[in-house]
Amino acid sequence: MLVGIGLMPHGNPVLNPEDDETKRLAEVLKGIGKAFSKADSYVLISPHNVRMSEHLGIVMAEHLISWLGFDGVELPGEWETDRELAEEIYRKAKERDFPVVDLHFASRSGKYSRWPLSWGELIPLQFLERKPLVLMTPARNLSREMLVKFGETLGDVIEVSGKKAALIISADHGHAHDENGPYGYRKESEEYDGLIMELINENRLDELPKISEELIRKALPDSYWQMLIMLGVMHRVRVKLIESAYACPTYFGMAGALWVRE
Repeated sequence: MLVGIGLMPHGNPVLNPEDDETKRLAEVLKGIGKAFSKADSYVLISPHNVRMSEHLGIVMAEHLISWLGFDGVELPGEWETDRELAEEIYRKAKERDFPVVDLHFASRSGKYSRWPLSWGELIPLQFLERKPLVLMTPARNLSREMLVKFGETLGDVIEVSGKKAALIISADHGHAHDENGPYGYRKESEEYDGLIMELINENRLDELPKISEELIRKALPDSYWQMLIMLGVMHRVRVKLIESAYACPTYFGMAGALWVRE
């Protein structure tokens, strides 16, 4: 059963917020952690783990190990995979002909069955109680329709799993907010981020698939594809928005939002 959905950023500024907007965002993230404290497992979709353009990844390795921080910030720790839930998601996705890949490293089980975690997972996990999780990755070259339909399948599996699971969408938004940043300044980053927050706060997320390809390409987000999967889950489970926040203290936009089951 899905208990809720958390949209969570993976930028270092939320760990030690300095400005008021980022402090407000960090409070929303703490609220997500409290709301999901009674969940049995998390399903975490991250854009910064294994990168595949045309396949959705489901990590099956038993042990998830901190490996790659961002900008010199290391976040040590180890998490365990909910293998039962991961295998059920994989099985159902294969049944429905989605291009999913089950991911292992070194060994299929036991102490050497280990998988690295990046900042894309580690930063959201700092706000969540330590629980088993299923780590998944989106694919940018799949059609929007397929990503939404995969989310519907994911929602189906979670609903009948017998476990209370929370969906965590790791996502930062436009990456060209600062002319001194690595991607320079593009007005489309601000436009994209503003639109995403409108869709969230006005309960209009069904408009996500209509966002123009040009805007996405120029805004440089790493949020769009996993949010399409999130939308599919929302098609299967009715949720309501509890709170949201946005901050952009550096060159990329960050958003947090908590939805709970109605």
